[in-house]
Amino acid sequence: MEFGKMMSLLGSGFVLTSQVFVITLIGALPLGIVVALCRMSRFKPLAWLARLYISFLRGTPLMLQLMALMFGPYALFKMQVSADWKFWACYIGFILNYAAYFAEIYRSGIQSIPRGQYEAAEVLGYSRGQTFCKIVLPQVVKRIMPAMGNEVITLVKDTSLAFVLGIMEMFAQAKALAASQVSLMPYVLAALIYWACCLIIEFALGRIEKKMDYYHD
Repeated sequence: MEFGKMMSLLGSGFVLTSQVFVITLIGALPLGIVVALCRMSRFKPLAWLARLYISFLRGTPLMLQLMALMFGPYALFKMQVSADWKFWACYIGFILNYAAYFAEIYRSGIQSIPRGQYEAAEVLGYSRGQTFCKIVLPQVVKRIMPAMGNEVITLVKDTSLAFVLGIMEMFAQAKALAASQVSLMPYVLAALIYWACCLIIEFALGRIEKKMDYYHD
């Protein structure tokens, strides 16, 4: 197969890979904040429910979660799902899984802020919402950037798990090409593309960290 044709097929897979990556971040980043706040809630049942959610999603394989979402509706309720359900199962699975990881990162960042800052903000007349948004959140974002960066880079590679649902993302395309061509070249090209994406993300996160240097501990 011509190199251009091979890159074209890998490129079509990369579009789906990027789609899974972006949709996961859009859904998991805000959901992670909600779960983290529930985890720290003084209402014990809510806090325990959030802890159970985090424990289960982090303690079971993402591949298993994806397969449960894909085949669970029929296995449990005999529900017939549409052909597009595999995409919804993929997005929901990735969002729920990564929200659990992000929640723990958010929680550690929020709890690292000294209690005195909350008290000082209260003396100055700040509401709880203003304190969180204007004082706490900017510091939390700076402190959690390295950990968040690691998870985002991991997500780039984890998108390859979408192949178990029959989604022809880049890894699935590389696997199919390698089998048909009896060659490792598709895997090599896919690896280089994954690596390039991670380098771009590392560079972008590094730039963001430098811009936030005015927030000091």
